[in-house]
Amino acid sequence: MTEKPTVLFVCVHNAGRSQMAAGYLRALGGDDVEVLSAGSAPKDSINPVAVEAMAEEGIDISRNTPKVLTVDAVRESDVVITMGCGDACPIFPGKRYEDWELDDPAGQGIEAVRPIRDEIRSRVESLLADLLPVGGAA
Repeated sequence: MTEKPTVLFVCVHNAGRSQMAAGYLRALGGDDVEVLSAGSAPKDSINPVAVEAMAEEGIDISRNTPKVLTVDAVRESDVVITMGCGDACPIFPGKRYEDWELDDPAGQGIEAVRPIRDEIRSRVESLLADLLPVGGAA
């Protein structure tokens, strides 16, 4: 892959899981990856407990805003990661799709959100290792 890969994270409200995943990929992937996130039915604001959980990791997602999922966002992405959005995500040939089954942090306290956050970090690290293998970037 000569150009940097674009990854789209999608969940229903684009207020928790997809925002945490996008935050990790931006922090860990830096300028080597383009990161997008969206929701099939976005909320008005980011889940404050997700913001708190990510702040514990030194990642600020407080200024992010939930965005509606568009066909264009899927079209321009190389990898589409869904998190409980069902069939709302359009399918295009040649894209890599993964569905990450993760608990929804909505309505949960920080003690319940931390393990979700940690699982997201682990999956993002694996995704990043796959997208940008050591020595693969020139």
